[in-house]
Amino acid sequence: MPLTPGLSARAELVVSEADTAASLGSGDVAVLGTPRLVALCEEAAFAAVQSRLPEGETSVGNGVQFNHVSPTAVGAKVVAEATLERIEGRRLSFTVSAHDPAGLVGAGRVSRVVVDRDRFLAKIRPDSTTAGTPPKGR
Repeated sequence: MPLTPGLSARAELVVSEADTAASLGSGDVAVLGTPRLVALCEEAAFAAVQSRLPEGETSVGNGVQFNHVSPTAVGAKVVAEATLERIEGRRLSFTVSAHDPAGLVGAGRVSRVVVDRDRFLAKIRPDSTTAGTPPKGR
């Protein structure tokens, strides 16, 4: 089945200590961290299109514009929704939003690019596997 604007999906999360800003290093408060919320929205965007891509293809994230507008406590359920708004060649643009029982938590846009999985993985730079090793010549 082809990709068409309007495709959508949801992703859900019950916030745990591991999802908090304090645990993720993005702050010092025990509420849902922005990096985890953005990841949940990306999960929904991925789910909206993945089953419609040909075998051997996937989508990868390449841009996020997001506003995290309200804190969410540990134990609360958050639901992210993504809707495919625009297709430009291999680039996919989504609107995303997330809600908890109290209302809107965040909203924005996510862009993804459709790639051939094997060709994409072949582009991994050899030096990227030596995490923590300073670049040569420094």
